[in-house]
Amino acid sequence: MSEERRLAVLRAIVEDYVHTREPVGSRVLTERHGLGVSPATIRNDMAALEEGGYIAQPHTSAGRVPTDKGYRLFVDRLAEVRPLTVPQRRAIETFLSEAVDLDDILGRAGRLVAQLTGQVAVVQYPSLRLSGLRHLELVPVGGVRLLVVVITDTGRVEQRYLDVTGGQGAEPTVATVASVEAPVPDAAADRVPVLDDVALGELRARLNAAAAGKRLSELPDAFARVVAGVTPELAPVARGIADLVVETLGTASEERIVLAGTANLARADMRFEHALSPVLEALEEQVVLLGLLTEMAADPPGGAGVGVRIGHENRMDGLTEASVVASGYGTDGDTVAILGSIGPTRMDYPGTIASVRAVARYLSRVLPN
Repeated sequence: MSEERRLAVLRAIVEDYVHTREPVGSRVLTERHGLGVSPATIRNDMAALEEGGYIAQPHTSAGRVPTDKGYRLFVDRLAEVRPLTVPQRRAIETFLSEAVDLDDILGRAGRLVAQLTGQVAVVQYPSLRLSGLRHLELVPVGGVRLLVVVITDTGRVEQRYLDVTGGQGAEPTVATVASVEAPVPDAAADRVPVLDDVALGELRARLNAAAAGKRLSELPDAFARVVAGVTPELAPVARGIADLVVETLGTASEERIVLAGTANLARADMRFEHALSPVLEALEEQVVLLGLLTEMAADPPGGAGVGVRIGHENRMDGLTEASVVASGYGTDGDTVAILGSIGPTRMDYPGTIASVRAVARYLSRVLPN
């Protein structure tokens, strides 16, 4: 019984400290919370919690504040996560459903999380490595190149250029989108187009049919069968397109995130224990931040589908006084990216968890299908 009572005392300390930002004393606990025991018993419980490292006394004669260990126990033993209200849920669904493309969807999701939590929102773009190919478009450019448009099942659109002219047996060459403004030379006399509209349409249809419903790991074998099934004249172009698509979906250099609500950190009630500047510097290190989100995705908690890293658990310089609450989102039950909220360790964990979880679920629902 004493363990449950001490957990109730810890819960009360966390809730009061999050609300007031002031150390919590035994008298306050007795007056505000119906714990059903005497002030002396509460003081004994607080002494036991302090000895266990769950609360600490910041100043002599002051009350107690939760430690990282105390917040962790509080989060792990949450009886329930406060659900969002019906109007909040409807507003989330309506706001996200009005987005026009993937960039708009992720931007809106970030703004929603920032608004609901009053903290910083971070939204990872769907990883190309975890995406499948929804559609492949081949567009002739100037008679010498193909614009290869890769549309993933999460709505990302990537464009690459492929030189499809050459002599007998010549292999196509790849150019990135950045090269589109470079002058494209006219085809020389010994360089003839290897594709006409009919052949291009057939190749497009074959590649799209082969890629339907497949993830990146399955595409090489599927495309190899397409290459083997076309004429020798088309085989080099088909192989060039197939290699380009697999390389595009497999790249890790395109990973990026959206931040929203950074200005919330300057609010008076968002006070960090020491300094704000390390947190801002950490948010600028987007590669490191992506690594943290990837870690949280690889080690999800059981049940709630929401991960929580508290203070020094982040193992990231600048976030040792911050907590990160994150959840995966995706399509067809697959997690392709993470969204989350970052704030001081003294955050409203039940409310933040509920907000992040709700937006992640709705984001998965409105992703392009």
